[in-house]
Amino acid sequence: MNDEILIIEDEAGIAGMLELLLAREGYSAVRTVSTGAAALGLLESRGPDIILLDVMLPDCNGFELCLELRQKTNAPILFLTSRTADYDKLTGFAMGGDDYITKPFNSLEVVARIKAQLARRRLYIQEAPSFCYTFADFEINKDTGGLTVRGQQLRCTAKEFALLLFFAEHPNRLFTAAQLYELVWDQMQLGDDKTVVIYISKIRNKIEQDPKQPRYIVNFRGLGYKFIPNPLPVNPV
Repeated sequence: MNDEILIIEDEAGIAGMLELLLAREGYSAVRTVSTGAAALGLLESRGPDIILLDVMLPDCNGFELCLELRQKTNAPILFLTSRTADYDKLTGFAMGGDDYITKPFNSLEVVARIKAQLARRRLYIQEAPSFCYTFADFEINKDTGGLTVRGQQLRCTAKEFALLLFFAEHPNRLFTAAQLYELVWDQMQLGDDKTVVIYISKIRNKIEQDPKQPRYIVNFRGLGYKFIPNPLPVNPV
């Protein structure tokens, strides 16, 4: 497989196990670094297709490193950590992570999650006739995974783009947070409404002129969220 995988992990035993596991699955382009500085330096010259990121690194906090990585790549980021608290998981998603895997982990599950993330990524970058969703303030390019807001191209994580694209393809329909989590994250799990709320907030910060008074992704209290493709102008005449 030609997908390039970057492992950021300082525990040699875990890094070696992951390299061996991925090699057995046919992934030949696997690179491993043990520090955040090395990871950032690597991304200056090349971009991986997916990143496995340890939270506890010798030179930095993985959550904070994720923010810096997001300035350089929109590749899916999967956190690897022994932290199991809901707060840590939500922090990982808020910082731009796409998945969260706790140690000790099942090797088959890790491979399955990597394959799922890579498959979704390919859906947005595969060669096909151009197809865009264009709105007053922004444009979504479904083929390239690009987001242009008021003439400026912005980076999106894979999950942010997937959620925004889902809204664009289902306008004027009401969805609960639980429904969005099931449909976009492809998982049924209680207690993840906050994850959806965090991602909606991140999207609003990108596309809305005033994220505190959103016009596109509107919350109907007690009911859910609706994407309104043609909202009223901010200052109607």
